[in-house]
Amino acid sequence: MTYGTLPMILHISMLDKFIPPFILFLDEHFDLSQHRFWLAGDRELYPYSDSPYIYQENNTLIGRVKEFFLLPVLLHRADKIMLHGLFYPKIIILLFFMPWLLKKSYWIIWGGDLYAYQQKEKVLKRKVREALRHFIIQRIGHLVTYIEGDVDLARKWYGATGEYHECIAYPSNIYKEQAIIKKESNAINIQIGNSADPSNNHIEALEKLLPYKESNIFIYVPLSYSGNQHYIQDVIRQGEQWFGNKFKPITYFMPPDKYNEFLSKIDIAVFNHNRQQAMGNIITLLGLGKKVYLRSDITPWPMLTSKEIAIYDISALNISLIDDNIKEKNKYIIKSRFSKEELKYQLKELYGV
Repeated sequence: MTYGTLPMILHISMLDKFIPPFILFLDEHFDLSQHRFWLAGDRELYPYSDSPYIYQENNTLIGRVKEFFLLPVLLHRADKIMLHGLFYPKIIILLFFMPWLLKKSYWIIWGGDLYAYQQKEKVLKRKVREALRHFIIQRIGHLVTYIEGDVDLARKWYGATGEYHECIAYPSNIYKEQAIIKKESNAINIQIGNSADPSNNHIEALEKLLPYKESNIFIYVPLSYSGNQHYIQDVIRQGEQWFGNKFKPITYFMPPDKYNEFLSKIDIAVFNHNRQQAMGNIITLLGLGKKVYLRSDITPWPMLTSKEIAIYDISALNISLIDDNIKEKNKYIIKSRFSKEELKYQLKELYGV
């Protein structure tokens, strides 16, 4: 990893599907030499190109010894520290013992890192980690998200005092032009959830569709991301029992272009999450003019409705298609509010460039 003399923005993240496209976006629209990336996780699962500005954690003994000294040096040299999610144990420990770094730290809220508050930890190690996170969140200088309700929760749950910066954060959250792929049949295609995470509450959502089991529908359930095999098999078993061959579990990972093609064939999407999640899916589907059901008691609901985007309450779920006028209005708002240009502008404001 090179250092240079320019102001340095240090990004720290566990590898996830959002991160490689984000690095490419910065490389295309910003001076990447001002950025450094400290990444941990499975590079084979989430590949990215080699760069002198990226450091991938090394799990060898020599690597861990080197990193013990290198990461604190980078944290102190950085002008701004961008924390992509607050999951990474090493950075949580370092920031707890170096609280003077928090005033220049920016927490990009992912969702699970905030809603961890709701989990009643029983294991001592996790209780300690949550206590450290509480200390950090209360004092961190900056909170980054485009869902203001999540900031409100951070202030309520953790006593967060940092400055709020509105930013859609990642290319996965921007509107992308996508040709509508012609469906193979005139059946209504329904998507449930975006992953195998139990927070999707798949079986409860499937139960809400039982009155329509004899209708001309297909139910598609992405189960290739997150979650565990026991939960996945439970969902598949119940879905097949209730809906037979109308139930279509997706257990293989799709590249982004193929997944967007899949979304273009969906008519109705049902997201039964009990917290903020799947926003990339939701934004893409709304931009494609699809009917989207959410719970009205989660933070994305007021964010979307405040922008006059039409979404539907899962408590009144039915399989009627979206009105054409509402569809076109949603597409227009999403295209303007979640654009590449908007993301570039927000990141420039965030980085001070």
